[in-house]
Formats: sequence, structure tokens, C-alpha cells
Amino acid sequence: GLDNETRTMILDTIGSLKNELLTREKILDLDDKSEFPIEIVRELLSERVGLQMVFIPEEFGGLGGGAVDTYHVSVELAKICLGVSTAFLAIHLGAEPILLFGTDDQKQKWLGKIINEAALVAYAVTEAEAGSNLEAIKTKAEPVIDDSGKIVAWRLNGSKQFISNGGFADFLTLLAKTPEGATFFIIDGNSEGLKRGKPEHKHGIRAANTSPLILENVLVPAENIVGGIPGVGLKQANDVFSYTRLMVAAFGLGAGLAAIEKAVKFAKERIQFGTPLIEKQGYTHKLLVPNIVRLSAAQAYIEEIARRIDSGDTDILVEGSIAKYFATEAGNTAAEAAIQALGGYGYMHDYEVEKIKRDVRITTIYEGTSEIQQNIIYLYRWRTTIKTKGEFYRGLANEMRSLSAQPGLESAEIVAQSLELLNDLIFFAHNNKLTRQQHIQFLLSDIITETEVAAALARKTAEH
Repeated sequence: GLDNETRTMILDTIGSLKNELLTREKILDLDDKSEFPIEIVRELLSERVGLQMVFIPEEFGGLGGGAVDTYHVSVELAKICLGVSTAFLAIHLGAEPILLFGTDDQKQKWLGKIINEAALVAYAVTEAEAGSNLEAIKTKAEPVIDDSGKIVAWRLNGSKQFISNGGFADFLTLLAKTPEGATFFIIDGNSEGLKRGKPEHKHGIRAANTSPLILENVLVPAENIVGGIPGVGLKQANDVFSYTRLMVAAFGLGAGLAAIEKAVKFAKERIQFGTPLIEKQGYTHKLLVPNIVRLSAAQAYIEEIARRIDSGDTDILVEGSIAKYFATEAGNTAAEAAIQALGGYGYMHDYEVEKIKRDVRITTIYEGTSEIQQNIIYLYRWRTTIKTKGEFYRGLANEMRSLSAQPGLESAEIVAQSLELLNDLIFFAHNNKLTRQQHIQFLLSDIITETEVAAALARKTAEH
């Protein structure tokens, strides 16, 4: 990862964008017009700003930032505008298959385009009948064979839907079905037969470009299969999600923080019945405090998982889902509360919180809906609990109990008791075959999420 000085410099640069490229007036205007600010996004990728340098390794010309650095950048961008942030997320997401699985030649060529040419990237996976279930993709890739029987290219036909940056991407990482199975291809944006549909008119993130794609006999060189191995695309997609869901969690957190900051500012200035709203418990304890607590908990959990990634832990499928589920739902709830906190002003476009609410809603949907995250969280933690005969959560409970002995951390005992109760609930549901009911699965996933996030908050409190 980056040293603190470099990271601070990058975050300061993002902060300065609010006074230059992404002023409040500009952000509201882009939202009004549903306009994708291609020049601004290119500027974010320019040599002067170079935000994409953060996630690209040093050996390929980047800064070699880690998950913690990407988390901080994502939060600060989300505070400004989730639409513009989504364009940046799409670049990272589109590059991730290459970063994780590409050959050295692929990394040198395509990551080099992101750095040297400010290339926009799209991650083209979703289809009309294949959202969360990627096995249902219908886009096909057929091999093109020369006279010697060697595969020299692939011919792709099909369509993609809801593709961020789809209308402007200079290249795509696209999932298609080969005879060996789902496979990621790198597709040049100027390829003949690649057609870009009309941008979607959306509820929120209107400054982001979201477009369908049509592929009609698009020829892709054989060397453009990510990693050179066909048929492993579904596993690659799942591994990509493990990382990028942490970015989406950071987006939910950043949007929620921005909304609550505006609500707090309003509450300090707004006088009702002789005193500021910030002094009224009916206001603060309903609309502000619960959301500040949950956002703080989300922050603790995301930071903890980001540090684990930077220390070399790659087994974070469940943790990525917990982070995304908790943080995006917390951000969405916080934005809703901010509208209520501003009263009639909250409903007005100029006060921004209604835009934040429209924008943050997508974070509970893209990169896997909240319900998909609940499925993942329940399934894997149920398996782990049964497999370890309860030791997984028993160990966490013991850790929390030891923390509760520290002055000021007595509440960690409540977390320990919750973890023990969670253990009992999972075994009860398992033994009585209740886990066959999806409603029970979802309820258990909520308890799993709440307790594990609470444990992270306790750890962070102990550190300070």
C-alpha cells in the first residue's frame, strides 16, 4: 500500500476537486441533465490527477496502492458524487480481471492504456436474463481456426445490459460462453460489430453512463482471453466480486456520511422553538445518532477487511458480502434520514440530500443485490459453523470477552453473548431443518452481519 504522506496527498487532491472540476453546481447540473462528464472523467485519469494510478501495481506503472488506499479514495469520491464515482469504479472493476488473472503481456498492454492513455474501461457481464446468476449468460464465443487447426481468434455474438461506462469504454472485459465454459475476453472498444445502445435513464447516479451493448460477429484475438485459459470465467468473476464489493461498501459509507454531514450542519443552523435542532433529542436520537453509529460500525468493518487483504488474505468472499450488505444498507438508511432531518428542504434538489438518496440506492443493487449478499453470508457461515462444531463463533466470543475486561469496553461482553446466541441459533435451525426456509436464512444472515460488524467496532475501539 501507499505511505501515509502519499495517501494524504491523493485524498487532498480529491478534496480540491470540489472547488474545481466537481463543484456543487456542476454536480447538480450533471444530475439534472443526466449527462456523463467524459472530459471530467478523463481529467481524473490524466497525468495531473491520475486517480487510476492508485490501484495499478508499481511494476506496471502505477503507485501500487492497496485495499486500504482504494477504500479511502472510494469514500472520498462517493462523498462528492456517486455518479462520477461509479465511472471510476467501472474502470477498476473492468481492470480487475486483468489485474488478478491476466498474463504479464496483457497487464503491460491494457493496464498501460489506463495509465498512459486515460482509457475508460467497462466490465461487461450482466445480461437481460443473467444478473446475479452468471451461469445464465447467453453471449457466445466461437473459435476461429486456421488451416493448421490452431485457434487464432474468437467470434462473439450476444448482448449485455446495464454496463457502466458501456457507451464510452475504450476497452472491455467481457464474459462470454465458450465450449469450455464462461470465459473473460478483453475487447477493444473500436472492434467492428460492437454496438453501443442508448444510455439508460436512471433513478439515480445520472452522471454515470449505463448502456446496453450488442455484439454481432465481433472478432477477438485469441491472446485476448484473460489469463489465456478458457472456461474459468465464473470463478474469476467471483474472485473479482470479493474485492470490488469492498469498493461498493465504501461508496455506501461515503454517501451515507455525506448525507449525515449535511443533516448535522442543517441541525446546527436551523432554529425551531427558540433552540437549534441539534439540541433536541427527538431529532438527534431518531435521525442522527443511530445512523452515525451504524456508519461508524461500517467504517470499522471495511477498514478491518481492507487491512486483511493488504496483509495477503484472499479468502474474503463472505467478508466482502458482509461489508457491502451492511455498509450500503446503512448508507441508504442514513440518506433517507437526512431527507427527513431537513424537512421540506430535504425534498428540494438544491439541498443535495435527495440526490444522495437517489444515488446511494444503487449500491444495494449493483455488484450483487442485498439479497444475494444475504444468501452468501448465510450459506458460508452456516457451513463454517457446522464444520467447526461451533468453534468459529466460540472463538470470536472468547475474543470479545477478553476485550470486555478493558476499561470502557464492557459492552464487548454483549457482543460475546450475541455471538454465543448466534451459534446456538444456527445449530437449532440446522438440527430442526429450518435452514431449508429462505426467510430463516435471511434472518440468520442479518444476525451474522450485525454481530460480526459489532465485533469489528469493538476491536477498533480497543485500538484507540
